[in-house]
Amino acid sequence: MTAQTDTLWDQFLKPIFSQLIDQEQFQQLKESINWEQQRDRIANPQLEYPNYYQSQNFHGMENGYLNPDAAITYDPITAYAVPPHETWVREDAIKMISGQPKRILDLGCGTGSTTVLLQERFPEAQVMGLDLSPYMLIMAERKAQEKQLPIQWCHGKAEDTGLEGETFDLVTASLLFHETPVEISKAILRESFRLLQGGGQFLLLDGNQETLRFAKWLPKIFEEPYIEDYIQGNVDAWLDNTGFVAVETHTIWGLHQASIGRKPQPVSFSHAVNVEEYNEDMPAAAPA
Repeated sequence: MTAQTDTLWDQFLKPIFSQLIDQEQFQQLKESINWEQQRDRIANPQLEYPNYYQSQNFHGMENGYLNPDAAITYDPITAYAVPPHETWVREDAIKMISGQPKRILDLGCGTGSTTVLLQERFPEAQVMGLDLSPYMLIMAERKAQEKQLPIQWCHGKAEDTGLEGETFDLVTASLLFHETPVEISKAILRESFRLLQGGGQFLLLDGNQETLRFAKWLPKIFEEPYIEDYIQGNVDAWLDNTGFVAVETHTIWGLHQASIGRKPQPVSFSHAVNVEEYNEDMPAAAPA
């Protein structure tokens, strides 16, 4: 598929971002990595890319995130595309997490920006980042190595991770849902619910749905094939319907929102109804 040539991104923003990115530094970084070798090292050879992912261009980039250029340019572009400051936005979302999670999974981790912040916030936790793009994971791995963080990286689908259920007490997803079809977003929620232990938390950071509905020009700036359906949705309802409880959504800097919910704790044996005592207290059934 070829990129559109009539989007606002292609006409106006792409040239602007080209000026903001240090082209010499960009080229040096690109040439310093053996992309095919690193891709083959990190990629899951059994993984089949879903059609919704490999058939679309994202951000005006041919082949979307299955392109090394997308991995290299993601951070400098996102720094401007997530106002007022990308790190502040991600940190504000992380502040909603309660307690001290010990096993954390960051779905659709991209270049690992949120994953790194999670590891820094919870240094004792085992943290894993999962993404569909091996090129993004290459950059994420480099970022973690520079900070000497023991993050594990996994090439996989957020909606079908293949990981063991009920093994995490925090699952997160940042800037992911506006880049997936709604049915996939809901599948990711179901998978997150499956992966969480009872009482575990799910945290979602993305664009503010209500704000974006009143700024119809904004989604058209970037080539985002699924953002319109995301904007018309309701994350709170999606979380409720998946089974999450104590759902809260907070607006972050006007343009963004963070939602958090918990997987209910299973009823322990000590709190379960004693069936024999219950039956003894019930009146006898009338004879037939």
